[in-house]
Amino acid sequence: AGPGLKVISTLSVGFDHLALDEIKKRGIRVGYTPDVLTDATAELSVALLLSACRRLPEAVEQVKSGGWTTWKPLWMCGYGLSDSTVGIIGLGRIGQAVARRLKPFGVRKFLYTGSGPKPESAAEFGAEFVPLMRLAEESDFVVVTCALTPATQGMCNKDFFGRMKKTSVFVNTSRGAVVNQEDLYEALANGQIAAAGLDVTTPEPLPTDHPLLSLKNCVILPHIGSATYATRSTMAVLAANNLLAGLRGEPMPHELKL
Repeated sequence: AGPGLKVISTLSVGFDHLALDEIKKRGIRVGYTPDVLTDATAELSVALLLSACRRLPEAVEQVKSGGWTTWKPLWMCGYGLSDSTVGIIGLGRIGQAVARRLKPFGVRKFLYTGSGPKPESAAEFGAEFVPLMRLAEESDFVVVTCALTPATQGMCNKDFFGRMKKTSVFVNTSRGAVVNQEDLYEALANGQIAAAGLDVTTPEPLPTDHPLLSLKNCVILPHIGSATYATRSTMAVLAANNLLAGLRGEPMPHELKL
């Protein structure tokens, strides 16, 4: 864009696609769209969790392919949320919104981890702040809703999946790079964990020949966390207002503090 670039407005809550160091150096202002996509992303996170733990895509395929025959007691069995322990990595706006939606399913206990305890946020769910590896060991469901930072990059790796229960389900709706995908593939293929649901991958789009796509116990969506008509419309208006305010030299409705 050259030296004339003064303002960037991104239609997203994530900003890992922006060259922040260069932007900061040039004094460019950045607008983004947090808050407005919290509910849509939390809803999608719950849908993805249920799809993975109750094997919904696999079940749909069985209906279409003729695999649905006589009744069998353990056919297509999965894992339920009732009386479970849910671990949330990143109890920010989206993490809290996910917990709020999962609580009525009869979850017994919430654990969370992040850069530090958030007692006020956690009080609503009676959530306990624990180290990452304890969260992996004790959770029946792990939901990743943290931001991508140098500290979280590749955080969910071989060691992490190795600590999880064989019956546990892993869900990521944050950023693909938080997960080491090769390690996740091994964990799923070897039955180290039961299932996974991903709305984010590295790269995006994921190549159609990627090993994860060959697994029945891995549900992958094309990064549609905020994809409701109402949410995308609100995001678009906010992105436009951020840009206009930036060009006028006024405070943006939502400016990224660099």
